[in-house]
Amino acid sequence: EENEYGLPENYALLQNHPNPFNPTTTVDFALKKAGDVELNVFDMNGRKLMEVVNGRMDAGYHSVEIDASDLPAGLYLYRI
Repeated sequence: EENEYGLPENYALLQNHPNPFNPTTTVDFALKKAGDVELNVFDMNGRKLMEVVNGRMDAGYHSVEIDASDLPAGLYLYRI
């Protein structure tokens, strides 16, 4: 849902696409307020492998590309 200004009413972290991917994928997310954002990629053991975003972002809809060409094939988790 959006407010009258076209901004998201809630925070959202969406499914990456394409999935599965090789070697890049895109993650979409929504911020209802501006703020500091970190988006990180983890292996299945919880080890942080990559910092994708670390900084202030405006409220709204965002997309970031993750280039995992330096990572071995496997399952990965991301967290914002």
